[in-house]
Amino acid sequence: MSQPRVFQAHAHASPFCTRAHQISALFLVTATFFLTRIFDQSFPASSCYLDHGRPSPNVNLHVAKTDGAGRLLWPERGYGSHLSLKIYVYDENEIDGLKHLLYGRDGSISTNACLKGQWASQVKIHRLLLESRFRTRKKEESDLFFVPAYVKCVRMLGGLNDKEINQTYVKVLSQMPYFRRSGGRDHIFVFPSGAGAHLFRSWATYINRSIILTPEGDRTDKRDVSAFNTWKDIIIPGNVDDGMTKAGPTIFQPWPLSKRRYLANYLGRAQKKVGRLKLIELAKEYPDKLECPELQFSGPNKLGRLEYFQHLGNAKFCLAPRGESSWTLRFYEAFFVECVPVILSDQVELPYQNVIDYTQISIKWPSTSIGPELMDYLASIPDEVIEQIIARGRQVRCLWVYAPDSEPCSTMQALMWELQRKVRHFQQSAETFWLHNGSVVNRDLVEFANWKPPMPLP
Repeated sequence: MSQPRVFQAHAHASPFCTRAHQISALFLVTATFFLTRIFDQSFPASSCYLDHGRPSPNVNLHVAKTDGAGRLLWPERGYGSHLSLKIYVYDENEIDGLKHLLYGRDGSISTNACLKGQWASQVKIHRLLLESRFRTRKKEESDLFFVPAYVKCVRMLGGLNDKEINQTYVKVLSQMPYFRRSGGRDHIFVFPSGAGAHLFRSWATYINRSIILTPEGDRTDKRDVSAFNTWKDIIIPGNVDDGMTKAGPTIFQPWPLSKRRYLANYLGRAQKKVGRLKLIELAKEYPDKLECPELQFSGPNKLGRLEYFQHLGNAKFCLAPRGESSWTLRFYEAFFVECVPVILSDQVELPYQNVIDYTQISIKWPSTSIGPELMDYLASIPDEVIEQIIARGRQVRCLWVYAPDSEPCSTMQALMWELQRKVRHFQQSAETFWLHNGSVVNRDLVEFANWKPPMPLP
């Protein structure tokens, strides 16, 4: 008979050992907890990184997520903890036809002429990207590609007609191997008006996967479908006059509420638009409360810059109805003349909603209720509440300023965060293929490095 195995020594040691491990583990957890709290309280978060849910004193997080220095913080989910991206900007001389999209068929359109109103955003974004710390001159290491074009301005000033714009875009795109590689997913286009990408008639065929920057995502410009896609495109602020956004004294200093003549105003042309026509009729009913002149933006009655902002700043509320090519510009200008913007556009899209709570800095009113009830509602809001809304607006209006992305708060800094969400580690399209050795080839099995323009497009 085999002898039984003896486990007696181990049987006595096991309970003692287990209890010791439990005590040690409990001590370790407790020590780690307290040490972590000490370090968290001793070392403030770097301004380069994002808020992790710890509210900072003296900062109103109901308006926007900021750090102790007032820098806006993007949520980590979907963005990353810091900015890290590289953008290639196509040079006007490297692609045949690109200059035409910038200066017209004969090169007669001046860049300075395009630095006006909404149009200016396409020029400023281009210029600021050329000087950006995120710019790369190496296509092979780039995350995103920027295609400069001033087509809204070029078209309005007669540099290209609609047919020429369409043909030129197709010609330009056919010379871009990286556009072909991704199907346009990593390429950025700016369309700074209500027409949006419709300025490029064939946009739905060629750039329907690309990143489109536009200030008016709710506009269709009399088309059956909008070119804006809230999941891939980015809303950018309209370009506010430099005289109002520059550092130091501006061309107009906001007046105290007690000095303002009107309760509300709307500055713009009627153009048979329903919302604007309602406001004009409302102004006749409330002439002492609502200023609603049909302003002239050309000809002998054109308002000067200072006079325009004086009109805008002479009311407590600035109304922004839908249906005008520059209505959104009124929304952003309101923050600088310090009237409360009242949005009268049901389908509006606003920029940077991941960090800004617009209920704290503006009012959105149903466009179907433009009437006496609107005036009664605005008149019921006490001046001290209006002052609070205006004060909160001052905290975020730096996001409407087209300044370098090195600035802690600017349109370009915000745009970089939004673009970072669009970065893909891997690019492919219906016309790209890859082999066992990792090489990317086209349908004819030609390696990417050897693709020769012009390349076929969809």
